[in-house]
Amino acid sequence: MKSTVERLSPTRVRINVEVPFDELKPDFDRAYRKIAQQVRIPGFRPGKAPARILEARLGRGVVLDEVVNAAIPVKYSEAVTGADEVNPIGRPDIEVTEIADGDRLAFTAEVDVRPDITLPDIDSIAVTVDDVEVDDATVTEELENLRARFGTLSGVERPAADGDFVLLDLSATVDGETLEEATTSGFSYQLGDGGLIDGLDEAVRGLSAGESTTFTSQLAAGEYAGKDAEITATVTAVKERELPEADDEFAQLASEFDTLEELTDDLRSRLGQVKRMSQVTQARDKVLEAIVDATEVPLPESVVAAEVESRVHDAVHAFDHDDDRFAQFLDAQGKSREEFDADLRTEAEGNVKTRLVLDALAEREQVSVNDQELTERIIYQAQQYQMPPEDFVRRIQEAGQLGAVFSDVRRSKALIVAVAAATVTDESGAAVDLSDLIGPAADPAAEVDTDDSDAEGTSEADPAVVETAQEAADTADADETDDLPVADGTGATEAEAAANEVTAAPGSGRAATSTP
Repeated sequence: MKSTVERLSPTRVRINVEVPFDELKPDFDRAYRKIAQQVRIPGFRPGKAPARILEARLGRGVVLDEVVNAAIPVKYSEAVTGADEVNPIGRPDIEVTEIADGDRLAFTAEVDVRPDITLPDIDSIAVTVDDVEVDDATVTEELENLRARFGTLSGVERPAADGDFVLLDLSATVDGETLEEATTSGFSYQLGDGGLIDGLDEAVRGLSAGESTTFTSQLAAGEYAGKDAEITATVTAVKERELPEADDEFAQLASEFDTLEELTDDLRSRLGQVKRMSQVTQARDKVLEAIVDATEVPLPESVVAAEVESRVHDAVHAFDHDDDRFAQFLDAQGKSREEFDADLRTEAEGNVKTRLVLDALAEREQVSVNDQELTERIIYQAQQYQMPPEDFVRRIQEAGQLGAVFSDVRRSKALIVAVAAATVTDESGAAVDLSDLIGPAADPAAEVDTDDSDAEGTSEADPAVVETAQEAADTADADETDDLPVADGTGATEAEAAANEVTAAPGSGRAATSTP
């Protein structure tokens, strides 16, 4: 077999392949056996008809079709494997250019590839994060929140004020039509919270039990999203919350501590830990942003197009493919469809660029993923979907997403390496050490004991789960040509162009294990 590679752009190549018919003999043998099993020819048992009889009865073209469509995926993979620095990230567009019976098969494959990316020196990156200091006001606010959780509600005979809980009967009409989905009774609402219905706080504030009011508000969801509705609110009860005294007795009620001082110290410590985790998030996001901003990345169009298509589909699906509801949503956002599509494309381009940068970083830093890390991510995501790990693996395997889980872990580990190498300081100018929160930087030479499935913070998964995920990950970025369409035996056909670069956002796993 002969193959050559033409660089069409920084992100796309054309592979020209010529296969002598001598190399196709095993494919012909398989084709004859397969066809013989599928047809019945008088005088021969199923599968036993000789090749010359099959060709005489069905025609040579049927055999050639079977051979060509079986051989192209294999020969394409061989051509990719033998080509230097060709790393496909999508399915190829295949065109059969010549079928010279008895001589050779020739075809071309155009496919998007990972571009060459020059990354900045991660040691030179410096970012600033918030200070960890917890002031007394923040501790007091947290203590008040804790007291509120243990508060009691009691009815009052007075107008409702901010902070009170009111029981409401709500109904809404649009153009005189009552909306059943917007009708409820006995709904408990804390006055001053905001966010439920625009204008509700202002309308209800000052009302006593038994009083009603009507006001106009724009609906945010449902069939009439974006339209004005007449909202009627009836207050059936007004209750105020009585808070327990902040003393040692409350500390014993609300915690394992004996004194209020011990409880307050613990709140301060917990708030400090929350702020430290916030530092991790800030450092991760800022380091990633710095690397992406400093890197020129030519974007594979098919990958971007697939990302845009997926986002558009999700947006439209959210409105049950109802064009009118979607248009009302856009009106409420103050956007045209063109502006909406442009924003989606900008987001898609940013996501694709980020993934390519993290992949390049993982490659440069020789980041690997071991069994335990992969298992943890699978179990974590399975828990998010409330599914057994084996069922989760089977589901994402059917969707072709197992490799994406592997890639997600690898990208997250690459970002850990970058955060560990970067200079992180707080707003006061002090150096910030996050190593105890993000874990050690990935060491490609380190050997990890992957048999310790009972390690703290993890659950044991079926070894077959991990093995299956790893097998899928090994080919996650390779093209898949098993479903190429049948060639007609005389001319050219094209495989449907599709990108298989669908991945989870970096950092979507557990911060203490596999993600920064």
